[in-house]
Amino acid sequence: MSDAPKSHGRKTIRPTLRPQELMTDRPSLAQAWTAQIITLFPDAFPGLLGQSLTGKALKDGLWQLETIDLRPYGEGKHRNVDDTPAGGGAGMVLRADVVGRAVETARRQSRGRMPMIYLSPRGRPFDQAMARSLADCDGVTMLCGRFEGIDQRVLDHYGIEEVSLGDFVLTGGELPAQVLIDACVRLRPGVLGNAASTEEESFSDGLLEHPQYTRPTEWQGHEIPPVLMSGNHGEIAKWRRAQAEELTRARRPDLWAKRGTEE
Repeated sequence: MSDAPKSHGRKTIRPTLRPQELMTDRPSLAQAWTAQIITLFPDAFPGLLGQSLTGKALKDGLWQLETIDLRPYGEGKHRNVDDTPAGGGAGMVLRADVVGRAVETARRQSRGRMPMIYLSPRGRPFDQAMARSLADCDGVTMLCGRFEGIDQRVLDHYGIEEVSLGDFVLTGGELPAQVLIDACVRLRPGVLGNAASTEEESFSDGLLEHPQYTRPTEWQGHEIPPVLMSGNHGEIAKWRRAQAEELTRARRPDLWAKRGTEE
């Protein structure tokens, strides 16, 4: 007899010590792309993800959000989750035993192919290609650090990939997690009203996106480029391509150089 979770329609039933979601309006959905977040601040979610297109998609069950509060896994009466760095130094470090217990819970609740990521400025740079790869998975588990970070042994033991949103430091991983989720969810089927929107935007072809214009035709002495009003779709496509190439060369020579090596 299998120990695997049983699926009844779109809802998933998992063994758990917590009360089942029999009387809530957000049961676990078996087929929805899942963003699983391990965090000290579960109330930070969904945040802006609950608005606009991502919020509508969340309500419609196109994706789902599961937060795992790190605090209940803490040690002692006060549920301590951190301790001083081994070898000395400023700040505090999230304990391996505490984070490990939360990770084990996440692993038991995950399904299918759900990579586990630690959001860290020393990680692999997050880009559109990674967003597409993660969007094609069943979901993603994100570990949000705080203080001076997480005991390295947790990352090593579970083979957690470190991912960075840029060369800067934040107070925690919750904001980067929301950015990563937004980038992935918008690529899921049915989330955007026009699927073609993701095919012509920045980075879709290794280029920055061309400029965009709309009404009014003239504003503050600035007019929409005549070619865009010509109705000649071939010329419009050529103009947009040329603009994208020019912007990429000027603003992101690293992308332009990389594109040259791939062609």
